[in-house]
Amino acid sequence: MSDHGSHEVAHRPAAGQELADPVADPGLPPHEPRLTDVDPKAADRAERQIAGMFGVATILVIAFVVLYLIVPRHSSFLNLGASNLALGVTLGGALTLIGAACIHWTRKLMSDHEIVQDRHFDRTTSESRDEAGETLKRAAVESALDRRKLLRRSLIGAMAALGLPVVILLADLGPLPGNKPAHTVWRRGVRIVNDVSNKPVRPEDIKLGQLVNALPANIEELKEGAEQHAAKAKAAVILVRMEEGDIRAMPNRRNWSVGGVMCYSKICTHVGCPTNLYERVTHHLLCPCHQSTFDLSDSGKVVFGPAARDLPQLPIMVDAEGYLVAQRDFTEPIGPSYWERG
Repeated sequence: MSDHGSHEVAHRPAAGQELADPVADPGLPPHEPRLTDVDPKAADRAERQIAGMFGVATILVIAFVVLYLIVPRHSSFLNLGASNLALGVTLGGALTLIGAACIHWTRKLMSDHEIVQDRHFDRTTSESRDEAGETLKRAAVESALDRRKLLRRSLIGAMAALGLPVVILLADLGPLPGNKPAHTVWRRGVRIVNDVSNKPVRPEDIKLGQLVNALPANIEELKEGAEQHAAKAKAAVILVRMEEGDIRAMPNRRNWSVGGVMCYSKICTHVGCPTNLYERVTHHLLCPCHQSTFDLSDSGKVVFGPAARDLPQLPIMVDAEGYLVAQRDFTEPIGPSYWERG
């Protein structure tokens, strides 16, 4: 034990003496020039290869635009979407070739020399920023763009061509909705049907204080799928019945109800949640999402909550067989408000 202790003391450095590095700094290996550094023909050949990749990328971008315009969106090829396949191959190939060309350019033609940079604190000094600016300027010179015009022109052509897909794909943002949000499938004479039983509704089918969820009967005429679902989302309504003396209708809406039965859009004007929480005594309709509250006895006016617009009312009447039908479509856009509306 004592021998071991004396052995440790023997290997401790004296005061003020630093331990030597356990491994000597090997330094940088000798620089080996590339073939393109010593053979001008090899450099020119590399330049043509890079320019060729940029050129093919430009052709693929143009092919992307052409195929986007001529290939039907719902066509197929080998059980795959032909349009998606064509667009993916052309644009993906163009981006791959541009990336490969940049890598080849870096490895073959840009200046090849070793750089040693000491570690520094996270905060940079003004000298470091100036040095960074000089480095960027030097990199611009070392990139050889000023000396190799073919390389510069092919690069500019390929990058400029990449802007074409951006422009052409703007078509996928449309078509613009126009005035479609302001209209539903409700028309004069369209019967109101129960959204569960799909049966037409008579005024006497609705009890005092009752709320019934309903839809237009012509929904079934639409093709099943996205079109029908979109129409249902816009045209869904609620029917409520109250004492006729409780209705405080605006002058132009006095004939919009039938025997105390009123019809309103089911879609909240805040963010479009379905509303069907009805309070019989106050005639208030509550949206469960954000507590917007509408007074159905007073033309659907907002009495509480974040909704900024009254609940749209559908004018109704009865047909020759005594069923409730619409007088016309809604007279204002239904659903959540957006900036075009007041």
